[in-house]
Amino acid sequence: MKPVAYIETSVVSYLTARTPRNTVAAAYREITRAWWRGAPDRFDLVASALVVSEAGAGDPIAARSRLSALETVAILDATAEAEALAGRLLEAGAVPRRAGDDAAHIAIAAANSVDYLVTWNFRHIANAAMRSRIEGVCRQAGYAPPVICTPGELREDSDEDD
Repeated sequence: MKPVAYIETSVVSYLTARTPRNTVAAAYREITRAWWRGAPDRFDLVASALVVSEAGAGDPIAARSRLSALETVAILDATAEAEALAGRLLEAGAVPRRAGDDAAHIAIAAANSVDYLVTWNFRHIANAAMRSRIEGVCRQAGYAPPVICTPGELREDSDEDD
């Protein structure tokens, strides 16, 4: 059985992005594309209706590209348990109240026993200063927290160096 990887919206955004002028964004795009090529062989890829909603927003052409990339990804339910966990993450200050959608991504992944939450969101998700609080709230609520990581952190030595 393959590990399960939750694809947060920033990953699909970098995957389908036009060539960015910013060198950091360009690097994230290339790392994401290299990871994505091998990801379906190594992981069961999942997302949520929230990811689909966020991916479908904005420029219609870019949105179509993002939604197309998600067509082969299984969609998880935002259960009542996930909603309650998102609330706990916000109440505990593990995720700022203004970042409710970010708390929802974490909670959906944890409530569905996802192994990895793959993201480029360093502000509220892949944030080293917040990670221990996020994990603590998940564990306190009875959930194993997903490993929060970027596509670059989830690559193997055998992955291409693109």
